[in-house]
Amino acid sequence: MKKGTGFEFPPEQTEAMRKARRLEWWTIAYLLSVIVLMYLTMGSSQAMKTAWMEDMLSLIPPVVLLVASRFAHKTPDARFPYGYHRVVSIAFLCASIALFTMGSLLLYDALSKLVMQEHPTIGGMTIAGTTFWQGWAMYPVLIWGAIPPFFLGRAKMPLAEKIHDKVLYADADMNKADWMTAAAAMVGITGVGLGYWWADAVAAAAISTSILRDGWSNLKQVVLDLMDESPEQVDRSGSDDLPSQVSRHLKQMAWIDDAQVRMREDGHVYFGEAFIRINDDTQLTRKLHEATISCRKLNWRVHDIVLVPVVSLDAPIGTLKDVDRPSGEDQKAGSRIRGPAVSQ
Repeated sequence: MKKGTGFEFPPEQTEAMRKARRLEWWTIAYLLSVIVLMYLTMGSSQAMKTAWMEDMLSLIPPVVLLVASRFAHKTPDARFPYGYHRVVSIAFLCASIALFTMGSLLLYDALSKLVMQEHPTIGGMTIAGTTFWQGWAMYPVLIWGAIPPFFLGRAKMPLAEKIHDKVLYADADMNKADWMTAAAAMVGITGVGLGYWWADAVAAAAISTSILRDGWSNLKQVVLDLMDESPEQVDRSGSDDLPSQVSRHLKQMAWIDDAQVRMREDGHVYFGEAFIRINDDTQLTRKLHEATISCRKLNWRVHDIVLVPVVSLDAPIGTLKDVDRPSGEDQKAGSRIRGPAVSQ
């Protein structure tokens, strides 16, 4: 079986991935500190409990990226001749399902408490012999859970675009939005302190809705990628122009009249085919080889592309238009020529 070629990032992308992995390790260490502090201070607040759960779920994207990056660029073998690039998408699919499911459960829990009119209590804490309202301990923890992620997200986004990593981009987007979780929890805690029992459940519902939205957005994105959707920008702002660039590049070659390109996204790189109508088949094998290499040199993301000469770009692949078929007399002549060979 013909195996694909191995893949390595160019130097610039290698450095970006190294920085991204380092940031993800810092993110995991930071989130663990937030999770511990929230657990110690959340008491019976539904908003704090939901914020704590969101921070636990926020561990999934960095862990997925760190694990998947160890396998995604393994050398293709007989069992996986195209390589292991899609392990990134598969891992992110599992993470997205977890986010979506947990967000749904937390939203149901918050709305149930709101409908049943459960009145939360935020009592007192005693530290070093001093007793105070537990909400005062929650505020600094929530601030610690809001500010660092904003800067972590801003640092990750340009790296995600440089290495074309949608998992890293989704993680950065979630980090940047974490301040809203903290703000909602603070509003809920303050509301309970002022005597508005429903504020805690409403804040929990707002936080769980954010989790559910992230889960749905990421789940939709990864499913579309696995369905071989036409490549899009890493931030989903529009279609990627790279397939058009490859098509324009091929059309500039003197021996090619026209070309159409289709590509699919596998992890960080693109696989695809270019269907070309040629006007000169002299040394065609060499020309196809050189054109394939030149297409891959256009951009590091063009990892595997196959050039397919066709009679017509309009006809379905593997068929010929009626006008291209032999005439009736030619068919009869061909039958007479082939007849003995077939009968042998």
